Amino acid sequence: MSANEPNAVAVAEEGTEDEVEFTPGADDMGAFGEGAAPRKPKNFWPSAKRLFGLLAPHKVKFGIVVALVAASVVLTVIAPRILGQAMDVIFDGAIGRSLGDFAGMDIAQVVEILRQQGQEDLADMLEGAAGIIPGQGIDFSRLAELIGIVLALYIVASVLMWAQGYILNRIVMDVIYNLRKDIEDKLHRLPLSYFDTRQRGDLMSRVTNDVDNMQQALQQAFSQLVQSALQVIGIAVMMFIVSWQLALLALIALPLSAIIAGVIGSRSQKLFTQQWKSTGELNGHIEESYSGLELVRVFGRDKEMLEEFDKRNATLFSSSFGAQFVSGMIMPLMQFVNYLQYVLIAVAGGLRVASGTLTLGDATAFIQYSREFAQPLGQIAGMANMLISGVASAERTFELLDADEQEPDTAEAHLPSRTDGHVEFDDVSFSYTPDVPLIENLSFSVEPGQTVAIVGPTGAGKTTLVNLVMRFYELDGGRILLDGVDTTKLSRAELRGQVGMVLQDTWLFDGSIMENIRYGRLDATDEEVIAAAEATMVDRFVRQLPEGYETEVSTEGGSISAGERQLITIARAFLANPSLLILDEATSSVDTRTELLVQHAMAALRTDRTSFVIAHRLSTIRDADTILMMEHGRIVERGSHDELLEAKGAYYNLYMTQFLGGREEPETEVAMAGGAPAGDFAPAPAEDAPPQG
Repeated sequence: MSANEPNAVAVAEEGTEDEVEFTPGADDMGAFGEGAAPRKPKNFWPSAKRLFGLLAPHKVKFGIVVALVAASVVLTVIAPRILGQAMDVIFDGAIGRSLGDFAGMDIAQVVEILRQQGQEDLADMLEGAAGIIPGQGIDFSRLAELIGIVLALYIVASVLMWAQGYILNRIVMDVIYNLRKDIEDKLHRLPLSYFDTRQRGDLMSRVTNDVDNMQQALQQAFSQLVQSALQVIGIAVMMFIVSWQLALLALIALPLSAIIAGVIGSRSQKLFTQQWKSTGELNGHIEESYSGLELVRVFGRDKEMLEEFDKRNATLFSSSFGAQFVSGMIMPLMQFVNYLQYVLIAVAGGLRVASGTLTLGDATAFIQYSREFAQPLGQIAGMANMLISGVASAERTFELLDADEQEPDTAEAHLPSRTDGHVEFDDVSFSYTPDVPLIENLSFSVEPGQTVAIVGPTGAGKTTLVNLVMRFYELDGGRILLDGVDTTKLSRAELRGQVGMVLQDTWLFDGSIMENIRYGRLDATDEEVIAAAEATMVDRFVRQLPEGYETEVSTEGGSISAGERQLITIARAFLANPSLLILDEATSSVDTRTELLVQHAMAALRTDRTSFVIAHRLSTIRDADTILMMEHGRIVERGSHDELLEAKGAYYNLYMTQFLGGREEPETEVAMAGGAPAGDFAPAPAEDAPPQG
């Protein structure tokens, strides 16, 4: 991006306010802008598929993660079965010791004797216990071996889970890093019309809050999803191996859990989407409240802004509470289903142990499996709100990434490092919306170094012309030539690199005064920066600051005045040494003494350059080489100041509204290209003043 582009964007924003009636959707935006509301969200599954599709470039690492998770799950599902064998060793030893009277006998003989004695239940239990040796106690060496194996399995499984977590975090960090980069690149490829119809706060929310929420969903929800899914499969296999009858009983919980997750999940998805939409709208309102705080105070709209904030905050509270409450119902309901399952398995397993068809160790292992089987299902339910919220944020982010971009650069032609500054409009036509024409078949030429004023009422198309020169908008017809080269054949960066801009609304970034001036040409030396400051009246007040050129300023200007901020932006443009200059009226918000300094600095800046200036006072254009009077996108008069006054046409009427009459009236906005400053006049009304466009 060229050094002048931030200022260029500000000019375009100023222009959209000037000609808001031609901006798409402007009439519908109101005070807060309907542009903040996202389009109707896509379905959950396509968005979720695209979200997880961001992991596709990391297939190999992702495969390693899945393999590590699978290995860890295998070890953890084997461990309860081995632990069940340890329980059998304890049980067999305890029962064997109680059968000391039958020492030396085979267990089958003991069972037969017990049946003869009428102890059928004990006989049935012992009949399936092949490991019992009458008269022999617990085999502690075997027990220690089994416990050691279980501990080793859990330790290795934990190490594998740590490794997969480390790798997955690296993958997610890479994905989010590239996603933020793609979003930043996308913002620079979007046309200005995209930003004209959307709130800055909502865009900031998509770029920051929504991306952070996606990161959280990928880091936590995705890892838990893979692990839980593999655990469900592994545990289900082990349960069928231990007892297929009990396994069928345990699986009754699956359809019930699926119904709960499906019904409640679909409802919570809508609420989460509304939550993030409301978050964006609230952020947009807050951004407008702070950026326009002075205007709010001037018109005494504090109460109305607070009421609007309370309204949007209440909407966000309602949607957020509803989303959390509904999604929070999943876990308790599924836990209730799991408790019912546990009771059924405990009763059925106890009966099978008593009947001798299942060992106590297998029953113990199966109960543990049933509990562990419920755990991943509960984890899936628990992360449902996080996953749904992440997908809702992904939908909003993908809407931004899918937005129509500006036409790509062709770069078929090139300009020298410094052009002469000859600008020609050749049969130019343009409109913001097809059904509302603005500029039609406009043609005029500006010679190198010439000063051309463009005058007209609000909405006449003045700012639109500089937007078209900068290619903030593309033409509907005709051509704009710079030194005979069609600007559409140039890259936007090369074109804008030839243009310097000074705006009515100054733009400074956080940094020193030296850095802010150097932004006009990043390779400039300190001596060149100071020379530009001296030429534009900046040096005289910077020398009085304690830290001089290293004084820190911010977007709001810090400790320097509005006029001093304006002078810094002029010095920045002076340092860029552009061939073509576009100036907004830079004196409307400063005192008279500072205004003279700014006008002198602007006069130095316009020397030997083709200049376009947007001004509010007609007194500043009397020295322009040519004045173009515009109405409704058309040039209705052209000539010098004296010639147009003699003609007593539209320009004469507009001029008289400012300089005749004794009553005060708001100034008529005028756009001008070039011209040396000339005096300051108070506006006055006239009965024949042209209507404001």
